[in-house]
Amino acid sequence: MQALNIRIGTRGSPLALAQAREVQTRLEAAHAASPALGPLVFEVCVIKTTGDRIQDRPLSEAGGKGLFTKEIEEALLAGEVDIAVHSMKDMPTLLPGGLRMAAFLPREDVRDALISAKARTLAELPAGAVVATSSLRRQAQVRNRRPDLKVVSMRGNVETRLRKLAEGVADATLLAMAGLNRLALADRAAGPVPVEEMLPAVAQGAIGVEIRAEDERMAALLSTINHEPTALAVTAERAFLARLEGSCRMPIAALGELAGGRFAFRGMILSPDGRACHRAHRVGRPEEAIRLAEEAATELLAAAGPDFIKALQA
Repeated sequence: MQALNIRIGTRGSPLALAQAREVQTRLEAAHAASPALGPLVFEVCVIKTTGDRIQDRPLSEAGGKGLFTKEIEEALLAGEVDIAVHSMKDMPTLLPGGLRMAAFLPREDVRDALISAKARTLAELPAGAVVATSSLRRQAQVRNRRPDLKVVSMRGNVETRLRKLAEGVADATLLAMAGLNRLALADRAAGPVPVEEMLPAVAQGAIGVEIRAEDERMAALLSTINHEPTALAVTAERAFLARLEGSCRMPIAALGELAGGRFAFRGMILSPDGRACHRAHRVGRPEEAIRLAEEAATELLAAAGPDFIKALQA
């Protein structure tokens, strides 16, 4: 039987490559149990994105989330790769025409992690301490909880930010616990920040696999590794983001969780300075997940008032 060649499109950072390898490993394991498609041969294709090239300013000033996916999706549409592996928190709300998400891997730890040699928690940081993060969501939530801290921007992949912190650029930074776990760097964290203190980004900790919409062969193959609870939560969180018309210029946080046969959703929008913060919470049946998320978004828009979102999008 002829081998099936699968070209995996991914960014070239250590974390992106680790995620691509995880997809490959899961596909190999699933295929070994049911080898209906014949031998699988994988090729990892590294694609440099606009987001990788821009290092001199926050991405929110350069065009938003699509900067980490645009070139990879163009390669997928052009038939240069067969699947694209993404950190779902980097994905724009709307996918380009002709593409769809085919699988989500089991979600990693959704929490943020505090990295600091001076404190184990945000509460322990001394007044005036410098916290470096380029995430508007993290900046706003830190300012909301600790307005006495100084928040500055810091770009770069996980390793770069850890190096900058060690060089004394700041007293602390915040990274996704999921990324640290996938890179075997969890020991660098002072500790995870509870979601009650810092709600994660939409789809944080989730890996998604994107394909061409008409590629039924890849769809069938990827269905064997799709994790339905993660798919449900991520789809609801992205529906929340879409209802808010959210972008990288807006501090937005959300988390959907499936437990005990119930779906719980939490959402939050903040002003960049952290002074205004609006929260919503919904619980219902799993089949109501998207509706619950959209209702939470509608509640937040009403609570914030008509000028709140306009000011953030300006």
